[in-house]
Amino acid sequence: YSYDLGAWHMVALNNYCSDPNVGGCGVGSRWHTWLKNDLAAHPALCTLAYWHQPYWTSGSNHAPYTAVKDYMDLLYSAGADVLLQAHNHQYERFAPMDPAGQRDDARGIQAFVVGTGGRSFYGFNSTPAANSLVRNGNTFGVLKLVLHPTGWDWQFVPVAGQTFTDSGSLSCH
Repeated sequence: YSYDLGAWHMVALNNYCSDPNVGGCGVGSRWHTWLKNDLAAHPALCTLAYWHQPYWTSGSNHAPYTAVKDYMDLLYSAGADVLLQAHNHQYERFAPMDPAGQRDDARGIQAFVVGTGGRSFYGFNSTPAANSLVRNGNTFGVLKLVLHPTGWDWQFVPVAGQTFTDSGSLSCH
């Protein structure tokens, strides 16, 4: 489903592509077609997408979930700005990237993995994924986003007694 929140277009996607009820996420699937049509019908300046399994991650428990590559191609082509993901029990922030994982400060999607809601933590690979800027695997907390008409601010807010934080701002493209 999708909805508009102020100047932002928000897209919630099911990324369990191998589930028979989903029917795949690739070109020609019903969800890929839906996403393509939804993005065309909502050409917002700022777009945020979210799903469960991370497309980009340095997590050692679960590898990057590449079955959503065709979703990423559509989101990138439509100028999407932010991708929120979880599944891995840790926090990680990436630089804006294209679907191939190349840094792209002009048009790239900034991704976050936020699986810090209270379950046990997962570790990280010894070599971080390309363009991984910040990683934390021992602090529970939430990601606070403030959405402006032409950009966003982020802040990782730790639970009481913890000190790790991460924050910043970017503009939509």
